[in-house]
Amino acid sequence: NENDFRFMDFKEVVENLVLQDYSSGLHDVIDRLFMDIANINRASMAEMQDTQIEEMAQNLWNWAVAQSTYSSMSKMQTTKLCHVACKLGYMCKFSGSSEAMQRQILMNMKTGKNWLDLGNVLLADEFFHASMASLEKLYTRLTQSCDTEANLNFQKITVEKGVFQVLSFQAESAFAQGDFERASTCIFRCKDMLVRVPEMTRYLHALCYNLGIEAYNQTKGRECSFWLSQSYEIGKMDKDNIGSEVLAKVLRLLATVYLDWEDKEYYNKALVAILLANKEHLAPEGLFLKMRILLKCQTSNGELLEAAMEILHFDMPLEFCLIVAKLLLDNERDSVGFCFLRIISDHFKLSEDTGKALLFQIYMLLQRKQEQLAKEKIEEVLRGHQTGSLLTRSSVIWLHNILWEKAARSYEVQNYADALHWYGYSLKLYGLDQMHLDLVKLQRNMASCYLNLKQLDKAKEAVTEAERLEPANVFTQFYVFKIAVLEENSDRALQAIDTLGALLTDEDRDDSDLLASGGSPTILLNLATQFSLEHGQQTVAVRSLEYLAQISEDPQEILGALKCLFRILLPQVFQMPESENKMKEMDRLLYYFNTALLNFTKPFKEEPPTLNSWINEAHWFRKVAWNLAVQSKNYSVKMRDFFMISYQMSLFCPPDQVILISQKTSLLIASAIDIEQGRKAVNLDEKMKFLSQVLEQTQKCKTIWNTLKETGSHLDDGCDTLLLLYEFEVKTKMNDPSLDSFLESVWENPNLESKTLEIMSILAMDKPAHHPAIAQKALKRLLFNTKKKPIDVLKYSAYMRKLIDLSVPDGVSGTEICPLEEVRDHFEHVLRFMSNTKGYPENEVLWLMIKAWNLGILMYNRNKYVSAEKWSDIALRFLEHLGSLKTKYAAQ
Repeated sequence: NENDFRFMDFKEVVENLVLQDYSSGLHDVIDRLFMDIANINRASMAEMQDTQIEEMAQNLWNWAVAQSTYSSMSKMQTTKLCHVACKLGYMCKFSGSSEAMQRQILMNMKTGKNWLDLGNVLLADEFFHASMASLEKLYTRLTQSCDTEANLNFQKITVEKGVFQVLSFQAESAFAQGDFERASTCIFRCKDMLVRVPEMTRYLHALCYNLGIEAYNQTKGRECSFWLSQSYEIGKMDKDNIGSEVLAKVLRLLATVYLDWEDKEYYNKALVAILLANKEHLAPEGLFLKMRILLKCQTSNGELLEAAMEILHFDMPLEFCLIVAKLLLDNERDSVGFCFLRIISDHFKLSEDTGKALLFQIYMLLQRKQEQLAKEKIEEVLRGHQTGSLLTRSSVIWLHNILWEKAARSYEVQNYADALHWYGYSLKLYGLDQMHLDLVKLQRNMASCYLNLKQLDKAKEAVTEAERLEPANVFTQFYVFKIAVLEENSDRALQAIDTLGALLTDEDRDDSDLLASGGSPTILLNLATQFSLEHGQQTVAVRSLEYLAQISEDPQEILGALKCLFRILLPQVFQMPESENKMKEMDRLLYYFNTALLNFTKPFKEEPPTLNSWINEAHWFRKVAWNLAVQSKNYSVKMRDFFMISYQMSLFCPPDQVILISQKTSLLIASAIDIEQGRKAVNLDEKMKFLSQVLEQTQKCKTIWNTLKETGSHLDDGCDTLLLLYEFEVKTKMNDPSLDSFLESVWENPNLESKTLEIMSILAMDKPAHHPAIAQKALKRLLFNTKKKPIDVLKYSAYMRKLIDLSVPDGVSGTEICPLEEVRDHFEHVLRFMSNTKGYPENEVLWLMIKAWNLGILMYNRNKYVSAEKWSDIALRFLEHLGSLKTKYAAQ
């Protein structure tokens, strides 16, 4: 049937587990057996005999125990297998020997204890209950089968040990479940059994102590006191083996529990417990706890002093005596505490640590603001140290620390004279023992006090000594700087700032002093800047700020320093007359701007600033650069640089209309200045550099301008024309390959203004550009425009002269002349224009006539008589249009 099949499957798994290696899937196999055992009973094993089931259970048990010892199988896995083995054993009608029954009981006990250790108290209780039932059966069997009284007694003791063990486990389980009554009942039964099994005394004593510790950790005071009391009572039964020291430890913890209840009734119990503990085994912790309890009991000063004297009687070490004295003082028993300190000092006067008690007394007097008494004791120590009662090295250090701590407290409340008094003691001690003291720091501290007291000479004296001892110290140089500023010695202050800056930029410097003071490498420069400005030393402040911007790794701090520099220097630069010095200052400002730009792109090591604050910073620098550009009218190159800085700063701002217009203007002006510089440049490479900059800037400007037009923010300020002309000039002078494609779009523009065409015609031939064809095309467009009504005769004549001069320049050789048919068309065009239009300038007619006549002569000299005749005819036709000059030239 199904059950048989299920069991056979289970049996196969057990056998395979014992005989084969399941290292890869052991966890799954064990879990399956553990789940399946709940569904298996004796009926499903009808074909197997009890002995076979028992053997299988034993084999599984032995294998599980062996694996837990020699493999990495977890305690949970081992316990599950033991659980399965025990459950199999339950299914047999047990008829084996007493030894077999004892083995089965042991298996149940161990399995239950394992479940208890793993926190599954319900399963643990199940196995403990089974163990107890089996023990009762075993006891019955033994009493019926034993043949002698001696053997019966032996067997009874064996069973009682098992019962004792199970009861102790059940006590642990009940404790874990919070069932104090059941746990205590189990312990009482165990305690009653100790008469018959005295060898279990030590175990039961330890169990009660551990339960007491656990209850203490759970803040269950009453239960804790019960378990500790039981531990002590049980321990007394076997004092020789357990030992007085262990019993004293139990009593001290019991006394602590009573003390923690903050109740007078229990204070007395605590006192009784600690007295018993100290009687069992005297230890410093017991004496200290006794003193704590006496203080809680509101014991009189006399009794406290008597208890303290008892400590000396027991020859406790000095350090412990001082701890007790501090306990008395901390509990406001000053009279007893200081009296005890005096007694301690006298008691240990022959010890090498004789000064410790006195120093401790000084320390406690200062803590209680009994400064006069403390001073008397300090002077006593100094006299003793001077006359041979030397303090140990550790005591000297401690005294220095006490004095400096007191001086620091006085300094914090601005009582600088008092701070100097305590520092003075430290300096006097240094004179007696020049070890274990940072004398340089002491001199600086004293200098700081003198500065606050306006005693400049004394401060200078202290700082001079500090600098002599350690010149390469940043704090020392800072005080040198402060004194120089107060003396209005700018050169010395600048020298100190330079030294400070060099020390802070030294890669091998030791920052321990700065770190100990909670400062960064730049904190001193910030303080120096503030101090300089407060005392009107702007030049010194500028130097300090420059080092700050150089040394700091915090972009926000660097930008703050740069802003401060601008605020100081801008008014000075604006007021300076035009000079080389002004140029240098403007270069300096440009360097600051470039430093700022660099820091806008730096990553942040710590939390970055908010976006709005960062945008505001960019706006600030952008506006300052713009204003500087406007103020630099006499320095075109600097104007260009400032406008470009303003543009670069604006890139960190949201691109709204104001920013876009600012960017466009900055790029346009920078381009105009670069073009002018390119025109002036003699060196070709330099000329090309300027022109390349213009091309890059105009492309950016064109993009911005298109964006503005797309948003409806089109301003008719000639930007399109300027960009066209700048780009045209650059491309013509650089012989840019894209010039032809660029011009295609230009010629297609029907709204090209005459002024633009005029400039293009000039730029096309402005060296190093040489593009006569482009100039001619521009002039032809201009001539076409002049025919529009009203006709401008003067402009027509000027454009035509330029066009003909480009086609046939004066002084041209015979080989350089352009196609004359096209040139004749220009002349014929003018003749027709003059026939229909009045007011053609006579000097222009004369120039055209002479130009045609000269071309005729040129053709005649080339033996081209037909062409010469045509040009002579054209010249004579122009003669007809001359006015007052006609008679003079007709004869010629």
